[in-house]
Amino acid sequence: MSANNLGFGGENPKEQKDNKSNIIILLAILLVASWGYFFYAKNQSEAVLAEKNADYTSLDSSKNAVQKEFDDALLRMDELTASNTGLDSIVKRRNTEMDILKGKFKSLVGKQNATSADLAEAKKLVAEMNGRIDEYVKEIERLQTENKQLFVDKENLTTENKTLSTNLVSTEAAKNEAENKVDVGSTLHASAFRITPINERNSGKEKLTASAKRADKMRISFNLDENRIATTGPKQLFIIAKDPAGKVIKEEPLASGSINTRQDGQVDFTTKIDVEYKQGEAKNISFDLRQTDKYVKGNYTVIVYQNGFKIGEGIATLK
Repeated sequence: MSANNLGFGGENPKEQKDNKSNIIILLAILLVASWGYFFYAKNQSEAVLAEKNADYTSLDSSKNAVQKEFDDALLRMDELTASNTGLDSIVKRRNTEMDILKGKFKSLVGKQNATSADLAEAKKLVAEMNGRIDEYVKEIERLQTENKQLFVDKENLTTENKTLSTNLVSTEAAKNEAENKVDVGSTLHASAFRITPINERNSGKEKLTASAKRADKMRISFNLDENRIATTGPKQLFIIAKDPAGKVIKEEPLASGSINTRQDGQVDFTTKIDVEYKQGEAKNISFDLRQTDKYVKGNYTVIVYQNGFKIGEGIATLK
């Protein structure tokens, strides 16, 4: 072969053409392969991105769901607290417990990149919160039942107290009535009055008289009848002596005064005497009554009061 038929490098033109074609084909194959890899990598990236987006969407949905459960639990707790403000100790204790759980929940859900594990833990906290609220409801129901029973017991005690008070008033009234009957029944009775004008002679001898001019004093005697209710002991008798004009004889030496009686109101008395009385026995009373003024003609009346009652009366006539 001549030198004119050889190409560069000693290759003939046909071989040079074949090599060039092979290079072009190789480059084309490489280009196609690179484009294929590019599209494959792009598809893979898009798939991963889509999966990530799906995960984020799922996490966001789970986060919203657990947040709603948490908010519902808080609303339930607030309603219970608002309707049971009277149960201060329980409300304060439960609020403290719930505050701890709320703090833990917010620390988990409040993370910028909260994971599914965080949300699962938060969901457990919400379940625990609802469990605590259920216990709270049971405790409130128990206390409300006890309060109702206490209210019923209080009403019963109030009714019983009113009944006892009524019975006590009735008993007290009956007691007072009985005591009053005993008191009235223990009042003595005076009978067999004898009022005798006495003339005192210079010799000291006494002589009965019916003359007003000769009378120096009056001897008053009567019986205190037996009484089985009146107790043994001293009894005070108030003596009222009235002159013929109906005026009560009152003198300082006689310790005259006035008393309040149960039947006649306030009355003046002439004198008073203390006597010893023995229960169930009659007793004779006798004493002299002397006045400063001269006696006058007419009827002198003697009335005896004891225990606020008039117990007897006698009359003496002077001529």
